Amino acid sequence: MRAMIVKEFRELRRDRRTLAMLIALPVLLLIVFGFAANFTVGTLGVTITGPNAQAVADQLQATPQTEAEFRIDAVDPTGTDTTARNALRDDVSDLAIVTGAGKPMVYIDGSNLFAAQSAKIAVARMGPAVDSEVLYNPDLKTSWVMVPAIIGLILTFIGGIITSIGLVKEREAGTLEQLAVMPFSPAEVIAGKIAPYFLLAAIDMIAVTLLGIWIFGVPFNGNVLIFALGAAVFLFVVLGLGAFISTISTTTGQAIQAALMVMLPQVLLSGMIFPLDAMAAGVRWIGYLLPLTYFTKISQGVMLRGAELNTMWVPIAVLIVMAVIIFGAAVFRLKRSIAPAGKAVVRSAE
Repeated sequence: MRAMIVKEFRELRRDRRTLAMLIALPVLLLIVFGFAANFTVGTLGVTITGPNAQAVADQLQATPQTEAEFRIDAVDPTGTDTTARNALRDDVSDLAIVTGAGKPMVYIDGSNLFAAQSAKIAVARMGPAVDSEVLYNPDLKTSWVMVPAIIGLILTFIGGIITSIGLVKEREAGTLEQLAVMPFSPAEVIAGKIAPYFLLAAIDMIAVTLLGIWIFGVPFNGNVLIFALGAAVFLFVVLGLGAFISTISTTTGQAIQAALMVMLPQVLLSGMIFPLDAMAAGVRWIGYLLPLTYFTKISQGVMLRGAELNTMWVPIAVLIVMAVIIFGAAVFRLKRSIAPAGKAVVRSAE
């Protein structure tokens, strides 16, 4: 038994990835997620329109807030009710106030669940001085906000974990070296590996989206083509990430470990569970580096708010950049993996 224990410690010492997961990962997760675990949104963005917009903005800034602070995003004295609604649809602000001859009208963006809950508390403190209405999620149903994000989470797990073991199986079976003598470039190998998974993941995405609409009653208010474009680019990112993981792993166990290390932060730091606005600044920037963050913005924006392409192009563009970088990194790593074998085969043939 002592010999067995010594052997296991020696194997752990050699397997630095597993050792890092056992020692460093728990500490890192505690620190990062400890700062991220916050459901309270402390700052609410406000757009104010109408003839009395400036007076209301000055009053909001002068009034001390106990629940959440108001951040004035825009003051438009010439704006109308449509201007205020568009500000919420385009995700410019969390609240929009329309001023006029009567009582001000406060619109609340219900697609941002935690900010909407804080906004309702703040508006309730104003009493009968204002009227209010929650848009895009009138009953503040959690399922309406979670289902669009869960669609991306499911695609992340399916695309990332399954694809990550693709090339590893080739390496474990000893057939990876054969790719070096075949008339395929590394880019073609990666594309060929992820193409079947892309098709299957696309079918899963359609099925999950339809089930979410049917079972939970989640609305789909936007353009299907914008949603499909964002989902397609997001799939390329997660599949490319899985392919990259497979190029840096030598065994299936290592690939699954690496995939889980990449997937776990996306669950907690993408804004799906904890709102990004409530996170500490350093942890929030980690969330901005995760692809699920941007797909969640796209899915919630299109499905709940009916957002147009002119407001969704930024997250789509970020995902495109991520896809290019990750796919290029996977091709580069695969080229390095099979290049030595290819040179050896050429020398032996000569």
